[in-house]
Formats: sequence, structure tokens, C-alpha cells
Amino acid sequence: MKTSPGEAALIDLLHTLQVNVLYAHQTQCSTEWQGLDYTPTYNKLYFIQEGKGWLQIGDKEYFPQPGQLCLMPAHTTQSFSSIDGRQPFLKYWCHFSIKAGPLDLFQWIGVPFCIDVADRQRMEYLFKQLINPDGHSEIITQIRRNGIMLEILASYLEQVPVRMLQHRNEEINRLNVIQEYVDEHLHTSVSVEELAGIVHLHPNYFITFFKKHFGISPLKYVNRKRADRAKLLLLTTSLSVKEIADRTGFDDTNHFTKFFRKDAGVSPTEFRTTFS
Repeated sequence: MKTSPGEAALIDLLHTLQVNVLYAHQTQCSTEWQGLDYTPTYNKLYFIQEGKGWLQIGDKEYFPQPGQLCLMPAHTTQSFSSIDGRQPFLKYWCHFSIKAGPLDLFQWIGVPFCIDVADRQRMEYLFKQLINPDGHSEIITQIRRNGIMLEILASYLEQVPVRMLQHRNEEINRLNVIQEYVDEHLHTSVSVEELAGIVHLHPNYFITFFKKHFGISPLKYVNRKRADRAKLLLLTTSLSVKEIADRTGFDDTNHFTKFFRKDAGVSPTEFRTTFS
């Protein structure tokens, strides 16, 4: 499947993906359940088990049904309440953050906010695990909880069309220009000044901008791309180590071998033998 330029830039941002589960529970909401016109800094996800209720996300109203997942994204004005005093939702729910670069993931992408769950039994199992993850320490528990959250979100996104948000296009386009330039010049020595120039930023500001979005310095990013390209060439071509070194910007094979061993833990030849 072909990746669009915007998707390619976002995929690079996903190297910095950070998820953090704040709360997760199953709750029978009371008839007084209500909140109006507030804007949380975290995301909320509801998995409806029983009952009826009302949600407003932005300027759209929803009346979720049992078996639906409802995403209420961070930094979006929202409201909720019971209907006519009737017992509202029995639901699994969680509050979480998921950042790609400097922004929440759902500030980069747009998705439907309420969907029918294809496999309700599996989703219920995942929420139960999210509420009570098995861990021998608080650190392990949180790692497992975050991993389960990623699985729930992956299941959600598998069922919906995902689109890049229009108001993020300029930022994504700038990131894409950087990515394309690096990919096309891995065989050369890529400098910070070059990268700053192609997006018309002062080098000092560019370094801050780059680290904010990609989570690493421009040099580390270029080196990561070189290592990825070298691994691909080792596994998919019969090029010699020297030829691969040339194609990834290294004039000296020994320098390339030391660089590769530091990244992969093995020499280029050992990597090719082990994984091809």
C-alpha cells in the first residue's frame, strides 16, 4: 500500500509516540451524570455496555448504543448527560494521553468519534485487562497498561478511516520536506544548515523545531535513517559492505562498520547472515 507524503511524515513522528493511561474503570453512571462545555487536556474513551445517554463533541451530538466505542479527544469542547432522568450508561472508560511529537495524536488526525465494535468480547477483555493489568510492580503494571491501551487504539483505528487534519497540513508539509530531503541525500553529508535552509528557518530555531517534533536532534535523525537504509540494503540486495557504506554517506568502510555495530549490536556482515 502506497504511503502519502503526509502519512510518511506522521509515521516518522510516531517514533516519538508516547501513551499514558491516567484512569481506567467500569462505572454505572447515575441519573445525575452530567458535564457541560468543558475542554479536557486528556482523551477519553467509552465502551458502552448498557443504557442510553447523550454526548456532544465539538458541535456534534451523539447518542451512543451498547457495543459502541466513543472517543472524546483532548482539547475539544464536550458535554455529556443522562436523558430524561433515565439510568444512563454502564460503561468501561479510560482517560489517557497519546502524543506524537509535540501534539496529541488526535490533533494530527481526524477519526469518527463513535463506532460499532466488531468484536465486543475481545474489546471487553481488553478493557478488563486495562483496569487490572498483571504486574509485579507499579512500573511493570503501568508498562502493561500502556501496552493494552495501544492495542485498544489500534483496534479502534483499524475499523475507521483516518485523515490528516487540514489545519495541520502546513506543519506536516514542512516535516515532509525535511524527510524527503534526508531520504534523497543519505549518500552525502547532510548538515543542519542545509536542512534549516530548505524549510527557511534559522539553524538555531530549526534545531529546536526539529527536536520538538521528532524527539531527537537532526543528526541523530539522519543517523537513524542511515542505519535503516543500510539494514534494508543488507537484507534486500547483494551489494557489498563498501557499496552500502557509500550509499549511506560513509567514505570509510571501517567507520561505517563501527557505526552499524553501535546501532545494531552486530557487524553488517553478521546482520546480513543472521537476518537474511
